[in-house]
Amino acid sequence: MFEVTVEDTFAAGHYLRNYKGKCENPHGHNYRVRVTLAGHDLDKAGLLLDFKDLREVMKPVIDRLDHQMINELEPFTTINPSAENLAKYFYDETNARMKSHTHGRVSIKTVTIFETDETTATYFE
Repeated sequence: MFEVTVEDTFAAGHYLRNYKGKCENPHGHNYRVRVTLAGHDLDKAGLLLDFKDLREVMKPVIDRLDHQMINELEPFTTINPSAENLAKYFYDETNARMKSHTHGRVSIKTVTIFETDETTATYFE
């Protein structure tokens, strides 16, 4: 099994519903997202996937969230934009794009969202 990982960043605001504490108030983060791919077969160039291709798959999701109040974007108008839910959202969105882009040869293994350098949430299936 091979793995390829790319990280990127975006800045966004959010607040947590049904939460008691500072995070119930609107605030922002400089998020970092780490996406790891997995697959058994390399392409003709000996790559699982070119890093730039993974960045292209990630870009529409990052662009949708960057410099936004996440609570105002679906599905976060009804679910909390916690790091955990952001990781699952990013996984679902990028995995669908990845399967289409690689015809199922490569899939997303994990997505990790960094709210800070010391706090992360990871989603995988």
